[in-house]
Amino acid sequence: MTNPLLAPWTGPFALPPFATIRDEDFAPAFDAALAEARAAVAVIATDPQPPTFANTIEALERADGALDQVGGVFFNLAGADSNPAREALQRDLAPKLSAWSSELVMNRPLFARVEALWQRRDTLGLTAEQMRVLTLYRRMFVRAGAQVQGAPAERLTAVKSRLAVLGTQFSQNLLAEERGWFMELAEADLEGLPEFVIASAKAAAEEKGLGGHIITLNRSLIVPFLQFSPRRALRERAYEAWVARGANGNDHDNRSVAAETLALREERAALLGYPSFAAYKLETEMAKTPDAVRDLLMRVWAPARARAEADAEVLTAMMHADGINGALEAWDWRYYSEKRRVAEHDLDEAALKPYFQLDRMIDAAFDCAGRLFGLEFREIAGPFYHPNVRGWEVTRGGQHMAVFLGDYFARGSKRSGAWCSAMRSQSKLAGEVRPIVVNVCNFAKGDPTLLSYDDARTLFHEFGHALHQMLSDVTYSFISGTSVARDFVELPSQLYEHWLEVPEVLKTHARHYKTGAPMPEDMLARLLAASTYDQGFATVEYVASAMVDLAFHEGAAPVDPMARQAEVLAELGMPRAIRMRHATPQFAHVFSGDGYSSGYYSYMWSEVMDADAFEAFEEAGDVFDPATAARLEKFILSAGGSQEADDLYTAFRGRMPGVEALLRGRGLVEGV
Repeated sequence: MTNPLLAPWTGPFALPPFATIRDEDFAPAFDAALAEARAAVAVIATDPQPPTFANTIEALERADGALDQVGGVFFNLAGADSNPAREALQRDLAPKLSAWSSELVMNRPLFARVEALWQRRDTLGLTAEQMRVLTLYRRMFVRAGAQVQGAPAERLTAVKSRLAVLGTQFSQNLLAEERGWFMELAEADLEGLPEFVIASAKAAAEEKGLGGHIITLNRSLIVPFLQFSPRRALRERAYEAWVARGANGNDHDNRSVAAETLALREERAALLGYPSFAAYKLETEMAKTPDAVRDLLMRVWAPARARAEADAEVLTAMMHADGINGALEAWDWRYYSEKRRVAEHDLDEAALKPYFQLDRMIDAAFDCAGRLFGLEFREIAGPFYHPNVRGWEVTRGGQHMAVFLGDYFARGSKRSGAWCSAMRSQSKLAGEVRPIVVNVCNFAKGDPTLLSYDDARTLFHEFGHALHQMLSDVTYSFISGTSVARDFVELPSQLYEHWLEVPEVLKTHARHYKTGAPMPEDMLARLLAASTYDQGFATVEYVASAMVDLAFHEGAAPVDPMARQAEVLAELGMPRAIRMRHATPQFAHVFSGDGYSSGYYSYMWSEVMDADAFEAFEEAGDVFDPATAARLEKFILSAGGSQEADDLYTAFRGRMPGVEALLRGRGLVEGV
């Protein structure tokens, strides 16, 4: 029988045939796709004709089409709906795919053809997009080691293979830790918990085949428990389990994985001629150097730490007033901060949540996309890869733009966090190919599902990434959608969060799930007034994580990453009652592959731009200003990686931004 992963997908919108794909189809499909890619590359590398852009670069664009097709399905499933068979295959694939990558970039005849084109680039009559693609292909080869020869080249291949294995191991260890821990709640332990937390705890127990109520390590469940439970001992138990993920001395301990990863990254950078892995990694980012990253982070750290320390004094006094002596602990912060928010802003999250029903927030995200970019969304039937996944066709002016899949609920088979991916990217080389875009979240499922304001921001954030994919308009998939500098990729997502704060958006979509009544005007005013509440805490926990990431990769790899983590936090003067947002053993951004290694700062680098970019709409006098939205689409959302990131931003805004808009947005400057 024909493998459904390799056969042409002829169903509606050329979606993967999820109903007929079996786990046992993936391994042979990968083998066949790899063989096809190898054969195609061999033809390119040995072509007797002189290299041209068409027979070399465009041929490379086409060479791994089947591999992209199979991988686009598999790796989405591996993250969003894992099982033992998929985890085993992922472990098996890691070294195989790494070997293929090394084989490609170490192919001397192939690189010679790319280099020959590069040397003649000004005589080839290339379009601006083609010149950019050629530049990036050559850069990819060089940075991957194409110019390294002999024993160092062999060692580089081995290092990259081992790093691929370690990244998979880190992810699977973390998933196992999160899947394995839960805390049962007795009836008395439900005291003080809002109904939405109780309902989520009951649903979590049901998912595990249990009665009663449990707290798991899913952020959308454990954070509200820490906010509302008056039982300090239970808060401590839950919090310590949360921050101990990957560091429990069992088969899933990630500390040695992190140490080996850092050592190999240092070696990889040295083999390529760089003084550190951070120098290697940041070379192609907007920041360019570790010093530039540190400068940004420290400009934000000082006011954030001062705000957090002042807040800690207030929360400590509240705790002492409750008759609890001693120091404020990390498991106390959210509880007393929630009490303070109610006291100072008359803003109770339990009262807010009924206005943030999941379906209405999806509608809000779609509505803003329609008003800004003319997009329309029509729900379509599955089957998709999981019964909880929903799908929409995205159109504009009657023209098909994309398929959007939303996978919103937490489950044991899904890794933690939220992300956007594409099962198929936009391109035009072989005719118009429109994307299949996936947003994955981990919201606690309810009936109906009610979101916190932070959850709603996450939904808008990931949808901003999705727009970057949906609106992509380039010829070559190599620069399509989110294929941009890491410290630029968060600009569309973080910028889109701002529309959730627009009063008219909230008035339209933040409606009570039972009555349909809009959020009361006074509640809306209090919500927006409290937009910078607790930003000292949020900024400190984030910047601390980014500084540890930078320190890990800037100098010699630490033998003991946990000791180095402690040193960095001590040097920063980390407030006692705040921990890193992501401690090393669960820092998936940095250790589940090297995507954000030396790059966790990227969210803040992009925030400098997103704060400034939204001010462009405000300066136009309309947050849905058509001309500003058109510039945003033209120069950022549709452009992919067709130009350097700073050139794209300058084309949109006319200049690069300073840090002031970010500080204003976080309320970290006086009078804001």
